[in-house]
Amino acid sequence: MKRFALVLAAVFAMVGAANADPIEGVWQTEPDDGAFAYVTIAPCGGNYCGTITRTFNSSGEYNSPNKGKQLVRDMAVQGDGRYEGRVWRPSNDKVYLGKIQIQGNAMALRGCVAGGLICAKQNWVRVQ
Repeated sequence: MKRFALVLAAVFAMVGAANADPIEGVWQTEPDDGAFAYVTIAPCGGNYCGTITRTFNSSGEYNSPNKGKQLVRDMAVQGDGRYEGRVWRPSNDKVYLGKIQIQGNAMALRGCVAGGLICAKQNWVRVQ
């Protein structure tokens, strides 16, 4: 019976992993103003949000005041690895129209103004 329970638990874990959305996980940002972060993206409501969980600068890991804040906000699935929502840029404390494209373990994140006509882009990589 114990073996059956372990097998059943393993099957449910594999099904859960197979059903996870490609955006879910921990992502490393590009350096911005000399620092970068690990952002954990998980479901929030019916969409996805990303919270800063670790921060780094040239000296190594440090305790940024931005830890725990949402960088990626309300990203809705658009299909084909695309998402739209909002992104917050800590260096200027502004929120932009956000667009994400995921291909494997690479994410192209854009923060846009003027209805998406002018965008700045960062490339993130999956850490976990």
